[in-house]
Amino acid sequence: MTTTNARMRKMGGVIAPVIAIDRKVGRPLHRQIYEGFRKAILERQLGPLQQVPSTRALASDLGVSRIPILEAYSQLLAEGFLESRVGAGTFVSAELPVQVVRNDAPRAKEQSGRPVSRAAQALQIKLPRWVYGQGAFAISQVAVEQFPTDTWARLLARHSRAVTPQSMHFSDPRGAPGLRKAIADYLRTARAVNCNEEQVIIVSGSQEALDISARVLLDQGSSVWLEEPGYNLARHAFTLSGSNLIPVPVDREGLDVAAGIKLCRTARVAYVTPSHQFPLGATMSASRRIQLLNWAQNNGAWIIEDDYDSEYRYGGMPIASLQGLDANARVIYVGTFSKTLFPSLRLGYLVVPPDLLDRFVALRVAMNIYPPHLTQAVVTEFINRGHFSRHIRRTRLLYAQRRARLRECLETEFGSDLVVLDGESGMHQAVVLPEQVNDVALAHRAAERGLWLWPLSPYYLGRPLKGLLLGYGGVDVSVMPGAIRKLGQVLRGLVDG
Repeated sequence: MTTTNARMRKMGGVIAPVIAIDRKVGRPLHRQIYEGFRKAILERQLGPLQQVPSTRALASDLGVSRIPILEAYSQLLAEGFLESRVGAGTFVSAELPVQVVRNDAPRAKEQSGRPVSRAAQALQIKLPRWVYGQGAFAISQVAVEQFPTDTWARLLARHSRAVTPQSMHFSDPRGAPGLRKAIADYLRTARAVNCNEEQVIIVSGSQEALDISARVLLDQGSSVWLEEPGYNLARHAFTLSGSNLIPVPVDREGLDVAAGIKLCRTARVAYVTPSHQFPLGATMSASRRIQLLNWAQNNGAWIIEDDYDSEYRYGGMPIASLQGLDANARVIYVGTFSKTLFPSLRLGYLVVPPDLLDRFVALRVAMNIYPPHLTQAVVTEFINRGHFSRHIRRTRLLYAQRRARLRECLETEFGSDLVVLDGESGMHQAVVLPEQVNDVALAHRAAERGLWLWPLSPYYLGRPLKGLLLGYGGVDVSVMPGAIRKLGQVLRGLVDG
């Protein structure tokens, strides 16, 4: 390796920095010279307006040709580290700040006190072990083994080969017209949603739908009703908007509208999961739905209806949407394919009242312009060819069997020691633990045994109920008895210990 002296040395009256050249490494010589000068400038070994050697002098000193020196100087000049003065030479730029950020500056301790937004500070997101688990009883899992992967792969391959110039450009920020029409047709038929394709906006999952809705509808300090307990990722979306969160209790009829009015009549938004309350599982009664719609109309408020897994109801026909009862266009409807197809698809949709559509589209453009074309094309054909409806019919029967088997296993193992909450919908079962049991500690202990249980208490903003959410969508009935016995062992070990 060829190196100049370890200290700065004068070359014809000009001070040269230490530049190391190693001909054995894979990096080109001009890159090594560039990095040597850049490091010397950033670390203040060379200061503003300090002259650097001529290319001829430096080439002689380093024992290389002028070509890599010229290339390195050209890059440094282009990036603003050096400046050239006709007839005088090349100098370190005078525009560099006196204090230059160092690459080796201390990290964690200093950054913890650096300013971030209040909304970011308010977020409390620490993903525990059970979030990443795959197995019994993760609530994020679906029956992927039942998904028609061969059909999906054929459609994906077909559309990958059929790329057109038009599909490679930006298009309607609401999403592909064909997919929006397919979704609107489905929602009118299956969910009694009152809409047309012009009102549908394609998004990257329901979380983006909530983010856009919060940004459009809420100002800093606006109040929003949240179900108590409720979906914590919705809570995060409203926290980021700077909203004032109002936890409104739920019971067997869903959100207690009268309680919400007492807590904050002037809330701007109510977020609800009326078809299958998350996480407890209740269905909002017709009386409560009408009360909620009347409150929104009388107070100029908006309702965000998250209809995340309404296709899966086992005690009869699916409950019609709240939006379908809305005669005054106060409901923003949120749907997703995460439960009906698969979570990593990251595809969802909004149905927006006509008078809000321009505002929602403007936010969509500002956030990420347009959803990916290929995924939309595949899902459109998947729906239009009937694969979507057939898949829902198959999985509805399967999940009903898994739900029934899970409840049988819980009864056998625990009897009356656990309270199994009612609920005829969805893909998870909520159970209430004895008051003395720490559900978070139980979930951690169970994760060590390969069980992925979601504790109930983190879904509360106030005084929590201790319990568990047991997802059964991705759990075969053959493994349920053993998994529930293992849960019993973990629970008894926690109580006895």
